[in-house]
Amino acid sequence: MFQITRRRLAIWYTTVTAVLLIIFAVGIYGYVYKTLIDRIDDTLKHVIEIIEPSLIVDEVSINDGKYRVNLEASFYQHPNTTNQVEDDHIDLEWFSPNGELLWQTLDESLPIPLSFNSGGKTIRISDDYLLRQITKRVEMGRYILGYLRVSHPLFDVIKPIQQLIIDLSLGIILMIISVAGIGWFLSGIAIKPVIESYQSLKQFTADASHELRNPIATIKTNIQSLLSYPEIDSQTQQKQLKIVERLTERLNNLVNDLLFLARSDSGIIKPNFASIPLDALLLEVVEEQKIIAQQKNINLSLDIINGELLSENLFIIYGDWGEISRLFTNIISNGIIHGFSSDIKEIPTIKVTLELIKKQHKLFYQITIKDNGIGINESILPHLFDRFYRGDFARSRGNSNYNSSTGLGLAIALAIVENHQGKIKVESSINKGSNFIIHLPQFNG
Repeated sequence: MFQITRRRLAIWYTTVTAVLLIIFAVGIYGYVYKTLIDRIDDTLKHVIEIIEPSLIVDEVSINDGKYRVNLEASFYQHPNTTNQVEDDHIDLEWFSPNGELLWQTLDESLPIPLSFNSGGKTIRISDDYLLRQITKRVEMGRYILGYLRVSHPLFDVIKPIQQLIIDLSLGIILMIISVAGIGWFLSGIAIKPVIESYQSLKQFTADASHELRNPIATIKTNIQSLLSYPEIDSQTQQKQLKIVERLTERLNNLVNDLLFLARSDSGIIKPNFASIPLDALLLEVVEEQKIIAQQKNINLSLDIINGELLSENLFIIYGDWGEISRLFTNIISNGIIHGFSSDIKEIPTIKVTLELIKKQHKLFYQITIKDNGIGINESILPHLFDRFYRGDFARSRGNSNYNSSTGLGLAIALAIVENHQGKIKVESSINKGSNFIIHLPQFNG
């Protein structure tokens, strides 16, 4: 499928470029041809401007007021003009007012009828012989003395034009071949993100289906068991119903997480932004998570650093209280659930630190969530914020809470940070703990 799309993109690149090159070549051809023709027309007009004033006119009849051009005196007695005309391959013809050919420099008369054309006209004599002609009507007062036709063969134009066509054709062919290769290469680069997005979407769909399938299958099994054995004791029924309730709650949370990510990706999510005290929010989140941490004998603490950059000791940020609260809840709960193993020798601790820092001439709130747990393998770090990614390290440690997680908590945390124009990164080493560092811009309103 993607190869077909890549091929189509390359064909479109090549086709569009070929059309543009042909248009460009036609424009160059037209410009050069017109320039050469204009030069010939200028030469023919220059010859007419020289010859016309040099014509010697004899008065034939005074009473009738008729005149006649003395051909011998006008043409034969000007050898310099005639030689120049011959050197420039220009032929002259003189016609009477009635259109009769009276004099010419050609060896044979042209099989072309006389037609008045003072602007220049191309005449085809044969398949390979073209002439450019200008015909000037010569007048004295209101009396027509005759017609002067000046011709120039176009072999001086045809040869360079033919060579130009060959050069342009070769150039276009080479350019099209080059563009085809470049188009194939660029289409591969252009389609690579699409392939990666498709693979991510495919993996996301498969993971979501898997996460939904297991709870649904378990719920279905328990319900079928209850229906098949109605006489079962109430204690067993209560146990199965609690399993169904727990799985239903998990499905509800999974659907809500998926809905949040879908809305965040599409841009239709509308956070309720307002100025909120970040220190109070963190204090609330830490107090809520302390209950869960104490059950696992984990020491969870919050440290607020009042630096010199902070004014009036107010940690004000512009954001959505619910989203930012969810951000820190996800990260802290992720550390509580997955961050420690049962054989840890030190006292398990998670320390949350809030401080104001200056970075690139801008003020940011830096929140670090650091633990001394099992750490994260370096191979897992690049995928830590991928959706449904939970890593094999948690599984290998025999973490009992592995299957209770949907793998969307950190993906939601990343989406929330990006919605608030912040950044998040992770530093971790095996058996040395993990450190989540979050930067959120300060509210300057």
